Amino acid sequence: MKLGRLNHIGVATPSLEASLAYYRDVMGATLEHEPFDLPAQGVKVCFVDTPGENGTAGTQIELIEPLGEASPIHGFLAKNPAGGQHHMCYEVADIMEAKAWFEGLGKKILGEPRIGAHGTPIFFVHPKDMNGVLTEIMETPKAGAGH
Repeated sequence: MKLGRLNHIGVATPSLEASLAYYRDVMGATLEHEPFDLPAQGVKVCFVDTPGENGTAGTQIELIEPLGEASPIHGFLAKNPAGGQHHMCYEVADIMEAKAWFEGLGKKILGEPRIGAHGTPIFFVHPKDMNGVLTEIMETPKAGAGH
């Protein structure tokens, strides 16, 4: 088992609107995606596309804003009021194979696999088991799936 490409970096924000302006105006990101609610995870999400080189696309940034006090992002923002890097997401070919592999290594999986913002199965691995970084594992999206 090996991880695939880095799909996106999750960034928690108290304001999607302010963050979208920052990524567009300061970082040169392309804003082609519409924000959408992901109630099952308690967040509002918007993907931005960072500039690439030589005709390639850059890595996506997933901006995540809490959908209320019960959102898991709410606690993160209480500790980091300006927002900041929340997680990194890597692709895998088979989510259940990846889950079994991480569990076999003794890594703590946070919850069962569920459908993520790209419309494909995901799970998170505890940061204490991933060199201090909350890590999302996502099944590689099929053509035409998700955001």
